[in-house]
Amino acid sequence: MTETRQPISSQKADGARPVVLAADDDKDILELITFRLERSGYTVLQAHDGEEALRLAQAANPSLAVLDVMMPKIDGFELTRRLRADAATSRMPIILLTARGQDADVQQGFDAGADDYLRKPFSPQELRARVQAILGRR
Repeated sequence: MTETRQPISSQKADGARPVVLAADDDKDILELITFRLERSGYTVLQAHDGEEALRLAQAANPSLAVLDVMMPKIDGFELTRRLRADAATSRMPIILLTARGQDADVQQGFDAGADDYLRKPFSPQELRARVQAILGRR
């Protein structure tokens, strides 16, 4: 789990930083996501597999989740379905971030309940923009 200090300009009116759950079994990608989002003013909780992500989501009630699809223990599609089925996390926005970019994969992600789907390789700036756009609508 990684947390850093937030720049004053990124704080919400109540002083709290939005919390983003990032789950990916690739350590380098997880660190890139964390770095980019923390620099943008978010607190990032890291999970290295689907089970860990599910536990963190239920315990911390993050503002949004960025989930890889191909993870050990619970894949991102199943994790999204479980989060949608749990009253505590059912409304949490979910972005699936994955190398599985076929149209059928994208459709499966949206059918599972994802709010957005970003294909790898991805632009960290685009990820940040999508997170901001989704959280800005809430």
